[in-house]
Amino acid sequence: MARSALLNVMVEAVTKAGRSLTRDFNELENLQVSRKGPGDFVSQADLKAEKTLRTALNKARPGYSFLMEEGGEIDTGSDYRWIIDPLDGTTNFLHSNPMFAVSLALERAGELIAGVIYNPVAEELFTAEKGRGAFMNDRRLRVAARRDMDECLLTTGIPALNKGKHGVALFQQRNVMGQVAGIRATGSAALALAYVAAGRFDGYWETGLCPWDVAAGMLLVREAGGFVSEPDPSASIYETGRLIAGNETVHAKMREILNRPLPEGMRG
Repeated sequence: MARSALLNVMVEAVTKAGRSLTRDFNELENLQVSRKGPGDFVSQADLKAEKTLRTALNKARPGYSFLMEEGGEIDTGSDYRWIIDPLDGTTNFLHSNPMFAVSLALERAGELIAGVIYNPVAEELFTAEKGRGAFMNDRRLRVAARRDMDECLLTTGIPALNKGKHGVALFQQRNVMGQVAGIRATGSAALALAYVAAGRFDGYWETGLCPWDVAAGMLLVREAGGFVSEPDPSASIYETGRLIAGNETVHAKMREILNRPLPEGMRG
């Protein structure tokens, strides 16, 4: 696959950040970790990777805006905005679980035009540009073609202790698990979306998400022929933090299941 100059910039940036994360991953006992709150950790590795990304991107494309998990928003007035999660799957990382990734997306005038997700331990690089398809290590990706829910393997996120709405999550999981072959949790929204794009999962849903968790992955799924939306088609994923993804049939069936009315005690 011939990469554009833009995609080369993004791949170089995430590869640098990934090398830094891999070094820290192999020396976890020496890693300084601070707690932002129960079940929500930030590490020096996370901050260092974000700085690496920002420095590389600023050098290659000066003047672009940024939206970053740790560093917040930097609005330069540009039509272009980088959306960065330097370490998606931080809790996995801190438990020596290799399911984590660097996620980088680029918007132009609010539209996603490029995305890269990189798991440095597995050496899997997922890339997508609007209108040019999705790839993993230069191999073209397509979402899975399964249509029958009883054959589908889905993935979701399980809310941590500080995220709340555990009853709602369990209600949704109960409704889904009765219709599918299985449900898994990766602990990384970026990888969950990348795996849907690669056909490793047939569908994905989660709540409590932020733009940096999902921006690159949403473009990957769409460029792999899939569908991504808020369960309510009139709502914005970035505003509500809710998302469903899959091929056209699975996406529609998941929407029906997840929009079922909540029990009276869970409403509001």
